[in-house]
Amino acid sequence: MELGVSDEYAHKLATDRNMTDIKNMSHDEVASTLGISKDAEEFINTMNIIAEQGSRRRAAKKSTKITIRAKAIDDLDRPEITSRFNALNHELVPHQELVGDANISPEAQLAIEMEELAPWQMMQLDPETGEERLAKELLPKILITDPVVQVIKETEEAKDAAASLADPDYKPLAAGWIADRVLKVARQSPSAGRTIAYRLIVEGN
Repeated sequence: MELGVSDEYAHKLATDRNMTDIKNMSHDEVASTLGISKDAEEFINTMNIIAEQGSRRRAAKKSTKITIRAKAIDDLDRPEITSRFNALNHELVPHQELVGDANISPEAQLAIEMEELAPWQMMQLDPETGEERLAKELLPKILITDPVVQVIKETEEAKDAAASLADPDYKPLAAGWIADRVLKVARQSPSAGRTIAYRLIVEGN
């Protein structure tokens, strides 16, 4: 209940089960236990909450005497995790977003990037194939370790993990998926108005 599950569903899930048991339940088992359809909004919300608990990165401390919920352990042992700095929330940091969805095919990604970058005339002939290609390497670079890129990466991967848990047929993001993606930067200035810039996310200089 403290994680956001309704009283009714929390009691149904927690009866004779701990969080480990719940995380190991299949989609069908959860839907059957709750008595609702897998298409219901309540089911999707509940599965998202379970997914968030499954992705927690903390050292589990087992005790046969006292059981403390996971969030309470984190609040006591690692209070700093509740106040992590999000670079995108700072007033001096411009709005930044990926060009195209995170989980997208290479073909769809290329099509979206070509359309977005069309005004900058970045299509060039490939000297080896003689065909036109999108010369993204001409864009200013931003490292994958940049705080803004990390915030975007972790946010999208959290959404992807929840979607993967809710749909067994969902294809999750591949490792290193954010490298070579284009970042759109929107700046608002009292004098210049709204300006748009693009950066290429790279793994190194």
